[in-house]
Amino acid sequence: MSLPRIEKPDLPECMTWEELERLPAEIAEQIELWNGRVVWVRRGPSEHQRFTRRLTNSIEHDARNAMSEHPQSCWRVDLETNVFLGKSGKSDFLTPDFLVYRCLESAYQDVRAADVLLVGEVLSPSNTQTDIEAKKGRYASAGIPWYWEVTLARESSSIATVRAYGLDTGHAQLPDGVHPLRAANYILVGEWTHDNPNGVEIDYPFPIGIPWSELEY
Repeated sequence: MSLPRIEKPDLPECMTWEELERLPAEIAEQIELWNGRVVWVRRGPSEHQRFTRRLTNSIEHDARNAMSEHPQSCWRVDLETNVFLGKSGKSDFLTPDFLVYRCLESAYQDVRAADVLLVGEVLSPSNTQTDIEAKKGRYASAGIPWYWEVTLARESSSIATVRAYGLDTGHAQLPDGVHPLRAANYILVGEWTHDNPNGVEIDYPFPIGIPWSELEY
């Protein structure tokens, strides 16, 4: 999401959802709460919002096609929507750039991690590897099955790479006494660049095919 840069107010290190709601919208929109800790979300250039929207539209188109063939399935595709990580409470959430989740029982219902099938982040050149890995680790710990990482080109207004990761809940063989930091991690299962003339093609969580032309008009 690309927003005007504003002066950050002096906020406490930790907040509740209720306290966050009392902030001005232009401030609250730039904050995630990680177990109540205030995390400022880095805002990218206009290309970030443009490609987020195009990817979301393309994935939604494929979701509609899949649902028409399998009427028993129901998915929603959205952008920049809060995903609450716990079964209850709202002071632990992330805001992916785009996401796929199961249809909810009622309108305006909170999206919980247990309902989410795929989250995606559009990475601008300003994103740091530390930021990326921290957020990816939280998605994995929440049990979200699929994670996409979209990298923007540095020298042109275009997408450089799309990577798809699947959630692995097993453990690699580690030396005795060495334990993984997380119970689950993502494994790279697909990578697409402009060397792949057909664009992005993957069958999960439903068949998705995105030609480069849909992202570059």
